[in-house]
Amino acid sequence: MIFFTEVLIALYVNDAFVRPYLGDVLVVVLIYCFLKSFLKLPVLPVAVFVLLFAFSIELLQFLNIVEKLHLENSRIAKTVVGTTFSWMDLLTYIVGVAIVIVVEQQGFKKDIRSVA
Repeated sequence: MIFFTEVLIALYVNDAFVRPYLGDVLVVVLIYCFLKSFLKLPVLPVAVFVLLFAFSIELLQFLNIVEKLHLENSRIAKTVVGTTFSWMDLLTYIVGVAIVIVVEQQGFKKDIRSVA
């Protein structure tokens, strides 16, 4: 569902809030869910890894890596890495990871209550 939502946002939404902010919040949630579907690791290490990964991508944007690698004509490179650094993106990634942690904690508490 999250992936489908991200695709819809990328294809059809071009506004000042959903695409730049909500899309970035959801992308870290998507990456977290993807990793957790394969890895049986605790929530916090995976969430921190996803946050550091997202920050790394943003750092590559800051360094203009797409241009430095002469990939500015590659739609895939521009989509995957991005081309515009934003401090606000860092905040949206933090919000996304915070949502993941809160939801995982609430889900865990629910599981415990249902067993008791």
